[in-house]
Amino acid sequence: MPELPEVETVMRGLAPVMEGQQITKAEVRRADLRWPFPENMAARLQGQTVLRLRRRSKYILADLSSGETLIIHLGMSGRMLIEGRGTANFHSDHTPAGKHDHVILQTSAPACITFNDARRFGAMDLAPTEGLNGHWLIEKLGPEPLGNRFDSAYLADALKARNTPIKAALLDQRVVAGLGNIYVCEVLHRTGISPRRKAKNISRHKIETLLPAIRDVLSEAIEAGGSSLRDYRQADGELGYFQHKFAVYDRADKPCPKPECGGTIKRIVQSGRSSFYCATCQR
Repeated sequence: MPELPEVETVMRGLAPVMEGQQITKAEVRRADLRWPFPENMAARLQGQTVLRLRRRSKYILADLSSGETLIIHLGMSGRMLIEGRGTANFHSDHTPAGKHDHVILQTSAPACITFNDARRFGAMDLAPTEGLNGHWLIEKLGPEPLGNRFDSAYLADALKARNTPIKAALLDQRVVAGLGNIYVCEVLHRTGISPRRKAKNISRHKIETLLPAIRDVLSEAIEAGGSSLRDYRQADGELGYFQHKFAVYDRADKPCPKPECGGTIKRIVQSGRSSFYCATCQR
């Protein structure tokens, strides 16, 4: 599933052809994805201007001139791909809609934006912009890891009573919004914390190291355009490149890259998800 860096990268790629542009045509080619699309979605989108594009956790939010916000979740395999003449990097002609092209938006840029989702775990919804924080997909999300609300005092308080492994605690979107399996594995390796360690037992010193590690890993991944393992593509169709910098994720049985460690990357399963870590330097 695309995590914060991938969603941020897609949002930034969409901004030049969506922000300040009118949706001149909207085509909804099926009734649902993970959940049913909102009623009259195409009619509610068509003719509206996108005032602002932003991200909350793993959701792309497009604020519209109608006073509604389009909420977009990429799910497991969703892609937002751009074609058109708005930017030289995009294809000049719109190809015919494919089997998995479920929502197509034409904008005044001009550009054609296609939401493609082969596995159909993605989602779109429309909700009033005012009061969006009360939407059921948004209301329980924790602070953004790159925002000011996410500091060591907050994280220490959030973890102090949690009897779950630190890996599970950091994946809990109520604790921090947007972190996923890949980047939590990488963060824990950088800080020398085992994914098995109970969250409540993480010292304040280690929590102080977690904050910059989370921000550094996410910032580096955004700079690299995210990580492309299976389905993920940037909005212009290009791959992300952060997977080439993985220290532990998907590197089971390979040497730990930390100098003088000498350990080997192991894979374990926690709550149905693979955790990759070095048992030698992560305690």
